[in-house]
Amino acid sequence: MKIEQIYTGCIAHAAYYLENNGEAAIFDPLREVGPYLDRAKADNAKIKYVFETHFHADFVSGHLDLATKSGAQIVYGPTAKPGFEAIVAEDNQLFKVGNYTVKVLHTPGHTMESTTYLLIDENGKEHGIISGDTLFIGDVGRPDLAQHVIADLTQDKLAAHLFDSLRNKIMPLSDDLIVYPNHGAGSACGKKMSKETTDTLGNQKKTNYALRADMTKEEFIKELLTGLTNPPGYFPKNVLMNIQGYESLDTVLERGLQSLDAEAFDLVANETNALVLDTRDASTFAKGFVPNSINIGIEGNFAMWVGEMIPDIKQEILLITEPGREEEAVIRLSRVGYDHAIGFLKGGFETWKNAGKAIETVERMDAQTFESVYKSAPIIIDIRKKSEFDSEHVVGAINIPLNEINQHLAEFPKNEPFILHCAGGYRSMIAASILKQRGWDNFKDVDSGFAGIANTSVEKTAYVCPSTLL
Repeated sequence: MKIEQIYTGCIAHAAYYLENNGEAAIFDPLREVGPYLDRAKADNAKIKYVFETHFHADFVSGHLDLATKSGAQIVYGPTAKPGFEAIVAEDNQLFKVGNYTVKVLHTPGHTMESTTYLLIDENGKEHGIISGDTLFIGDVGRPDLAQHVIADLTQDKLAAHLFDSLRNKIMPLSDDLIVYPNHGAGSACGKKMSKETTDTLGNQKKTNYALRADMTKEEFIKELLTGLTNPPGYFPKNVLMNIQGYESLDTVLERGLQSLDAEAFDLVANETNALVLDTRDASTFAKGFVPNSINIGIEGNFAMWVGEMIPDIKQEILLITEPGREEEAVIRLSRVGYDHAIGFLKGGFETWKNAGKAIETVERMDAQTFESVYKSAPIIIDIRKKSEFDSEHVVGAINIPLNEINQHLAEFPKNEPFILHCAGGYRSMIAASILKQRGWDNFKDVDSGFAGIANTSVEKTAYVCPSTLL
């Protein structure tokens, strides 16, 4: 069977391209649809269907642009209520793609419309399942996202639906089927996904905690819900965009790729409420940046941290990037629904610097310097996740996770110096830029983060759960 996984590592997303006999289908496409159109053109195939496994929360799907540009029909599973023209399929409905068959298996649980697509080859042999967020490799989809859009859909209700879907629709299928999930490790749609992006269903029955044959529904619900962290704040907004529709990416790019020289950039920044977003890497940003700009490096988990740190999805954004990466930044913003970039600094930061404009810096230190100053008992703020902090941290450090920084600004001292660190220096520079924007100037950042500190003699400890002391 001709099925191709198109994986995008920065958001741990997998789309799928299915082709046979001059017809093609795309499953769960990303916002930029050019690669799918090019793939079909290379096969001299017509895209017949765009299959969506559910209304996604962690990214804005490319279903609308792809349907418009290819003439394909959009397909959702049962109970979906899209705000645009689409086929809402019935459970067990069959679709033909060339001589292949795609069978609809309604598998509610992650969301109520969640659907798994069973792939059947030209000889009638079942080949695999495109499982969306119903079944991952090593995990299953979290059941707590829909309640942020529809309050009645509690996580317990959805977890119960997911248990039934897995037992009644997925686990009875043949062990040799290949599982093609929508996400891999790094996605916030599950809690312990494997780095592998495909597997056989038989192996998942043996190794995936959620597919244990002897598990009761109550045990499943408890185990599934234990350890879930709060989902990123932009998730419900992406769901609504996927349900209701959105602007074409072509329009978003036209608006975002307005080239501005230093004077024009300064003028627009001062005359609008635009946020200045600098996407350069942390070490480069620290050496010099436009005052009041926020650093979220494009080489890291860019889209996720944009979604975490910029509350308003309609926020106007002015971009500073490495020259030549402006379009990439606009596209990656659009993947999570931030469609309102309004221009970029032509030539990047060097243009600003050469124009004689004011600049700011962040003072950084290496792990060895941190080791030497640690003896004087400075205030240390660790902005890693609580789970990372609990695993191991510097003795005496204060934990304020990056995604909670705006709610805890009062805990950052203004009259005493302090030191920031994260795991490797990426997140701490996001925090540093936010603090600089809000008026803090009395801190330093550890460039290698805890990874560097771990190799020093600085005293470290782990959180001990009180129950282990009994």
